[in-house]
Amino acid sequence: MIRKEVYGAIDRLVSSSVHKEDLKLLLSLTEADEVNYLHAAACSVRNEFCKKRIALRALIEISSICTNSCRYCGLNRYNRDACRYSLTEEQILECVSYAADQGYRTVVLQSGEDNRDADSIANLIVSIKRSFPVAVTLSLGERTYEEYKEWRKTGADRYLLRIESTDELLYQSMHTDRTLSSRLKCLEDLQSLTYQTGSGIMVGFPGQTISTIADDIMFFNEKQFDMLGIGPFIPHPQTPFSGCDPGDLILTLNTLAVTRLVTRYPWMPSTTALGSLHGDHRIDGLMAGTNVIMPNFTPSHYKSQYEIYPDKQSETENEERLHLIAQKSSLSIDKGRCDSLLPRRL
Repeated sequence: MIRKEVYGAIDRLVSSSVHKEDLKLLLSLTEADEVNYLHAAACSVRNEFCKKRIALRALIEISSICTNSCRYCGLNRYNRDACRYSLTEEQILECVSYAADQGYRTVVLQSGEDNRDADSIANLIVSIKRSFPVAVTLSLGERTYEEYKEWRKTGADRYLLRIESTDELLYQSMHTDRTLSSRLKCLEDLQSLTYQTGSGIMVGFPGQTISTIADDIMFFNEKQFDMLGIGPFIPHPQTPFSGCDPGDLILTLNTLAVTRLVTRYPWMPSTTALGSLHGDHRIDGLMAGTNVIMPNFTPSHYKSQYEIYPDKQSETENEERLHLIAQKSSLSIDKGRCDSLLPRRL
């Protein structure tokens, strides 16, 4: 049985009438019929505005070194048990070559905030662009405007920087040496430099509420990001939050679905975290409105060392597995660039 207020809330979001109380109602759904209806509505919106496809992005985790002390992350600088590595340019180019040979037209270079020299990143971007027909997405954390500008000038196409939370007190509980204002400034810089910009949150972090998630979704609607990464909080044993419960699967999926209804156009991954929460739930994410999967092309020796959270799903899926995921989700595979779908980008 689906309540009429649920129908009404979804209808208003589909018609671009966004109200916080509607977001809170839909985020809170737990009854199977209502949850399924919400997720189906999100898929319908995704299919209309993004087509029925899964964009494949090749993920390369280039460094597990981090100078930050994010209190939820296993790569934080205070974790003496963390294994650290930093791929050379040659190693990174080998990974890009392998992905490009398999038809991937987007690579995602992700790392801890290792303070790698900005010029070396610029040179890497030039080398990739010169040798391979791929879009380059960076996920290297907070840097200066001038560094972002240099990387954009040398050919970087996209940048991922999750907000984690728009609630200042909650943000402070996550970080000891970062501020919400600096994160917001970086996102503004990236958009002003015409990066296709991505953000996102964790779901289920201690202290987070339905109300704060609703505020985050309204922030996403206001900023019109090209990409949005939303996944469950997974506690790491070498962090202050080691004893906390992981994020709830249904709430995470509801958050994905409601975000899709509100924002319509973004590329939204079924995240690695969603694939690591008591099993692989990436198909559930696709059935709640996501449309990206990022197979891991990090060299096998280093995959386990990029441990943001424990038991991270990091296999490089073969073609058969990826097509099975697509088939189960009633979607097609797209290895192309899959650039921003926002109308202002067209």
